[in-house]
Amino acid sequence: MTLHFGPPSPGRQIPTLLTERLILRDWRAEDITPYSRMTQEPEMSRYTGGGPMDEEAVWRHAAFQLGHWALRGFGMWVVRDRFTGEFIGRAGLYEELGWPGVEVAWTVRRDRWGQGLAPEAGTAAVEFAFLHVGVDRVVSICHPDNARSRRVMEKVGLALDGAWSLHGRPSVVYAITRETWTARSV
Repeated sequence: MTLHFGPPSPGRQIPTLLTERLILRDWRAEDITPYSRMTQEPEMSRYTGGGPMDEEAVWRHAAFQLGHWALRGFGMWVVRDRFTGEFIGRAGLYEELGWPGVEVAWTVRRDRWGQGLAPEAGTAAVEFAFLHVGVDRVVSICHPDNARSRRVMEKVGLALDGAWSLHGRPSVVYAITRETWTARSV
């Protein structure tokens, strides 16, 4: 039997974003181990309920993230230090079925908290959402007691929009509209 090929599927290429200090890029096999190490820190899942992930679980998570890009045309990037290449975390856009909109989210290694990296990555993702995805509103969701995440949301420019239930857990939604973002970006 001889294989015959039809036209390829229109591939979704994952762009790489560069900020002042960060590289936001596609997921690769080399990201599995450092992401798994990051999830072992108890503070990382304090408000998400996700818990630590071993390398097998992280592999599935990375495949899920890449699949999100294929299905939605946007997703989460791996975040690395622009100058050292060091793994820092993940950030980007997400929209699960039934979500209140396209969400900007981030997870930064615990030892890198307080350096402004989450707001830097989140701001880049919001800009990407408005300029390249074409949404009119971006949300971010967290547990009401997650003061650190709420501060990052505010630094990124989002404002409290209301309460929501995320997988049965109480949550708050922050949001920014294209109109507000454009006015602040001028």
